Amino acid sequence: MVRLRKVAPPLGADIFVKLEWENPTGSFKARMAQAVISRAEEDGRLKPGGTVVEYTGGSTGTSLALVCSAKGYGLRIVSSDAFSREKLDHMAALGAELTLVPSEGGLTTKKLILDMIEAARGLSREPRTYWTDQLNNHDSLAGYTSLGEEIWAQTKGKIDAFVHCKGTAASL
Repeated sequence: MVRLRKVAPPLGADIFVKLEWENPTGSFKARMAQAVISRAEEDGRLKPGGTVVEYTGGSTGTSLALVCSAKGYGLRIVSSDAFSREKLDHMAALGAELTLVPSEGGLTTKKLILDMIEAARGLSREPRTYWTDQLNNHDSLAGYTSLGEEIWAQTKGKIDAFVHCKGTAASL
């Protein structure tokens, strides 16, 4: 966390920002990825040599790719040409195998997301495969609560207000 010294008036509130882009994947989603993989290992849903499957537009996939690579798991990401080429390339560079679902004119639509979910569901039926299913996986909460606990510890519990930016809103 960094204190902003020039934004707030000298006798005003102390304002701190959490630099989550400093995480290895540039996102606080690394915390969520670590949590869902660790918990699946602990209860046997993910076994050594297994493969992880997820549908994503980028940040979750990049974070899962890093965690899976470090832990020796294969990773199959279902994504689309509707998402950033840089994020797709980043996931692939970290070892993810990409399955791209074509979009309608590069747009992210409800149909596209449902098609991506179905593609991930199909891949998850393969042996030795664990589908993280990020938006329905309660294990992800451990990754998000750890962020809150860290902020609480770093501020010694002295917080009057908290502001959080979001992407897909999964972190809410």
